[in-house]
Amino acid sequence: MTEIALQAYLSIAEWPTEQAVSTMIANQQEAAQAVARVAGSLAHAADSAAQRLGRAGRLIYAGAGTSGRIGVQDGVELGPTYGWPKSRLTFLMAGGEAAFMQSVEGAEDRHEAGVAEAEALGLTAADVVIGLAASGSTPYTIGVIEAARRAGALTIGLANKPPAPLIEAAEIGILIETGAEVIAGSTRMKAGTAQKIALNALSTAIMIRLGLVYEGRMVAMQISNRKLLGRARTMIMELTACSASQADAALEASGQDIRAAILLIKGWRLEQARADLDQWAGNLAAVIKARQN
Repeated sequence: MTEIALQAYLSIAEWPTEQAVSTMIANQQEAAQAVARVAGSLAHAADSAAQRLGRAGRLIYAGAGTSGRIGVQDGVELGPTYGWPKSRLTFLMAGGEAAFMQSVEGAEDRHEAGVAEAEALGLTAADVVIGLAASGSTPYTIGVIEAARRAGALTIGLANKPPAPLIEAAEIGILIETGAEVIAGSTRMKAGTAQKIALNALSTAIMIRLGLVYEGRMVAMQISNRKLLGRARTMIMELTACSASQADAALEASGQDIRAAILLIKGWRLEQARADLDQWAGNLAAVIKARQN
């Protein structure tokens, strides 16, 4: 479907620009509707991924071209926003790092390369591999998913067009049918938008299930600039009803660890706060609940 040239759009090159832009925007709104239809499947994938990842599992994104880059865009945000360790995040991109910035011709057709790169990771049952392909038939991505599944990792496949061998190859296959594009075959548009929405929801839900969100806030956030320091201060003040000076003191004492700072204000000693957070894998809600019980 993504490659079909619809009669309604054949003369788009002759349309007034505003009409063309409005049509493209309206068409992409269908992407959110397509993702909404698979919300249950995304929730199942998130629950399953969180159970596998535990304390040591790795989150791995695999894809080619637009889909691969969308995976990278999603994954790189998990460190700053949820404190996800770099050591537990990997990207497999057809064509390697060079393909992040430019097209590497023929790379997506190399099934054996996908297999080899996945096998080289030494995957285990604690790992989660997310494969992305708008067409659902990209050989490289299918190779990654097949090798990962054989190794016992949890495999999740996202595709936009049936029939989709990627969906069949993955343990959890999610078909997000977005249909034809305004520009035939331009899957960076509606299909890409749907993949971005789906990954936003999936990865965020995984972080929530892992306990890295507390009362709707990113308490595992990494503080890397003044803006985020101010956000952390406000977060601590809202969650503990403390003053700005108390929040600043707790942040300094904790080495800018928001969760530990909150526990300090709630009466924990620093050593105990760190030990409790380690025991509960960084889950602030679990630490507080354990103390209350």
